[in-house]
Amino acid sequence: MQATLDHWFVTEVLPHEAALLRYLHRHWPHPDDIHDLRQELYARVYEAAAKGLPLQPKAFLFTSARHLMTDRLRRSKVVSIAPMGDFDPSYVLVDEVSPERWSGGRQTLKRLAAAFDQLPDRCREVVWLRRVEELSQKDVARRLGISEKTVEKHIAKGMRLLADALFAGDAPCPATTSLADSADARHHAD
Repeated sequence: MQATLDHWFVTEVLPHEAALLRYLHRHWPHPDDIHDLRQELYARVYEAAAKGLPLQPKAFLFTSARHLMTDRLRRSKVVSIAPMGDFDPSYVLVDEVSPERWSGGRQTLKRLAAAFDQLPDRCREVVWLRRVEELSQKDVARRLGISEKTVEKHIAKGMRLLADALFAGDAPCPATTSLADSADARHHAD
């Protein structure tokens, strides 16, 4: 079968190569891609012929060429949605971030850092391992020698205290200390 297919390809497809190249040059906007297109087209035609020989090889060749060019154009217009990860800050245009927005972000970050520093020690450690280092709840419990339920409680407490500090707006962070102290006192009373 392989020899028959090879013979068919040489006698029925390859004689149209000059006309095929003219067709590709006339219809494909990127001349540098012509030889790659021809090779891909030959591979497609050969694979299709292996399943069943076309009755009109020349028409099949040129129809396949048109479909290949359409596929390539369609693929070139598809936008990748793969996650990109964090962007390097150098790609951000300076004009995109207003001074007010920059300053507001810095103030929020300072407020968050201050609130984080005022969390009870164990709670701060659990929140750091779970949310920043992204360890699993089980890994945090194992590393600190506490139960997973205790990890859950520390995460809930820490996130609540951080949210209270952040959404308190312009209220000073010492209010967070009193929240943390009162929550810590409740924890020790239990």
